[in-house]
Amino acid sequence: MTPRADHLTAEVVELIGTVVARYHEEYEHAAAEHSLTGAQARVLGLLAREPMPMRRIARSLKCEPSNVTGIVDRLESRGLVERRPDPADRRVKLAAPTETGRATAAQLRDSLDFAREPLGELSVAERALLKELLQRMLGVTPE
Repeated sequence: MTPRADHLTAEVVELIGTVVARYHEEYEHAAAEHSLTGAQARVLGLLAREPMPMRRIARSLKCEPSNVTGIVDRLESRGLVERRPDPADRRVKLAAPTETGRATAAQLRDSLDFAREPLGELSVAERALLKELLQRMLGVTPE
């Protein structure tokens, strides 16, 4: 049996939960400003980094590929995403943002500023440490 978390750990977990809740609230609001659902905005954000097949999008979002197909269908009908053959395997279709989709994803990203001001009050060294600690918590290799 795992021992109960100490008081400091419990406080940190609570603060992380608060940050996540604020992020999701602002993300949903930003998505709505572009007449998108949060899920549509997340898919568009992923695709703005790189085109990818539906299955990979589903893995990234931890959902079923059939859900992603519906989301991509709606984004495609709005001219934000297009499907194209994968150059590495022409049997596979990639979802990719259109120019309008890339611009919308950038506007969404730029409008998420709930943490920008508080982070700006931290020194560069403090922000670098925070980034490193978050990466360690996630098991991500630092850049």
